[in-house]
Amino acid sequence: MQKMYAAMPLHERLRPYRAAFASRFLQMLQYRTAAYAGFATECWWGGIKVMVLAAFYAGSAGGAAGAPMSLAQAITYTWLAQGLLALLPWLGDPEVAQAVRSGSIAYDRMRPVDAYTLWFVRSAGWIAARVLPRLALMLAFAGVALPLLGLGAWAWQPPAGVAASLAFAASALLALLLSTALVMLLNIAAVAALNERGINALAGPVVIVFSGNLLPLVLLPDAWQTALLLQPLAGVMDIPARIYFGQFAGMQALGGLALQGAWIVLLVVLGRAAMGRTMRRLEVQGG
Repeated sequence: MQKMYAAMPLHERLRPYRAAFASRFLQMLQYRTAAYAGFATECWWGGIKVMVLAAFYAGSAGGAAGAPMSLAQAITYTWLAQGLLALLPWLGDPEVAQAVRSGSIAYDRMRPVDAYTLWFVRSAGWIAARVLPRLALMLAFAGVALPLLGLGAWAWQPPAGVAASLAFAASALLALLLSTALVMLLNIAAVAALNERGINALAGPVVIVFSGNLLPLVLLPDAWQTALLLQPLAGVMDIPARIYFGQFAGMQALGGLALQGAWIVLLVVLGRAAMGRTMRRLEVQGG
């Protein structure tokens, strides 16, 4: 069997993973009501965060002159963070959690495919299908509707330029892969613990703060900046945002992309090792 699998062309070996990604992506796109509800909630909280930032900048002693990020950049960062909220790896894949509870996870151990890659592409499809509709709606609201309503100062600003747009697109793709790699660790932890609730509860606050979703990381204390930038969650939200409005450009942007890629490789290697160990010890009971 292994010899036959190795002799198959690459596109044939990748077919089940492409199918798994596409089926999960299309399945999640059907939940339009959830997307609209999530978008409305993100708009509400985004508006509150924008008003807090505006008050903060207006009330600071030096105004925006001495800030590491202008108010317009901070507002754009906020809308971008709200649009990418579903990208944050604060929850494990509910399909994996359900498989753990029902015992159907045993089927994944018997399929003639790599279990880690199968879960990875399923989780990537789940994340991507939740992010894209909400991001498009947020861009239409904050980038188009607000300027038309005369609220251009509080609107989502365009990227710094063509180079920034291309670098942001690459960074956003890496952010999706990095988020999926982190979700895989949550999935594996849920399998090991046989329950996902405690793990998700612990992950949520950490992810919101250290990804930059709660507050741009650059506005946190200067002494923390190096550590904040090097930790993996910065690659999910903060690095793509800084690339978007040109705070990271040229070699800095390339360094940000390289950091995202390095964390993806490291977390995938770690996840594979952890999943192999967990699956070897897993016992499924029932009938």
